[in-house]
Amino acid sequence: MTILNASHLKKYYGKDESLVRALDDVNVSVENGQFVAIIGTSGSGKSTLLNMLGGLDVPTSGGVQIENNRIEKMSEEQLTVFRRKRIGFIFQNYNLIPYLTVYENIVLPVRLDGKREDKKFLLEIVHFLELDGKLSNYPSHLSGGQQQRAAIARALVSKPAIILADEPTGNLDSLTSDKVIALLKMTSEKFNQTIVMITHNPEIAQKADVRIRIEDGKIHV
Repeated sequence: MTILNASHLKKYYGKDESLVRALDDVNVSVENGQFVAIIGTSGSGKSTLLNMLGGLDVPTSGGVQIENNRIEKMSEEQLTVFRRKRIGFIFQNYNLIPYLTVYENIVLPVRLDGKREDKKFLLEIVHFLELDGKLSNYPSHLSGGQQQRAAIARALVSKPAIILADEPTGNLDSLTSDKVIALLKMTSEKFNQTIVMITHNPEIAQKADVRIRIEDGKIHV
């Protein structure tokens, strides 16, 4: 079943001679439960595409459908609520809040939605990601790999339909990178998460179920 579909996405900046086609008629379809890697060099359009898929940026034309929701037709308020409930984000620089504990960082998306976390599910995630005993720590007391696992836990805790990962191994050594990708694959299978990850690393991309290459704002098969 298709869970995410991007149709004829275009994102242009400037005009006339200065026109930049960041995305030029991009079509992407992702099935439920897939682990998809979008690979491309710096400036290829992969980050722009991920931002469009997550509703963090507005296309010049075209649209994105997640489940039965056309996100480009939502108001900013509707989109904010939808993202909190249905999309989990994993950022390259973790984006953990330094003055919150690991536990507080992980549950933040749920509490921002005015709800209480499912503690049984949370502890299952924490154990699965080997963060037991780290919940009362602050991010500065964690290694890079531990901070990335905390970011993954935060993305999972609200049980979103889709996880969007922006270069999740970009700041990690090769051994830790392999572990993070293995964890993403396992969480995708265990918690039935659909994962779309961007990367510039072909070796990392090979670990995904599906690989999509983007160059100069166009998809290359």
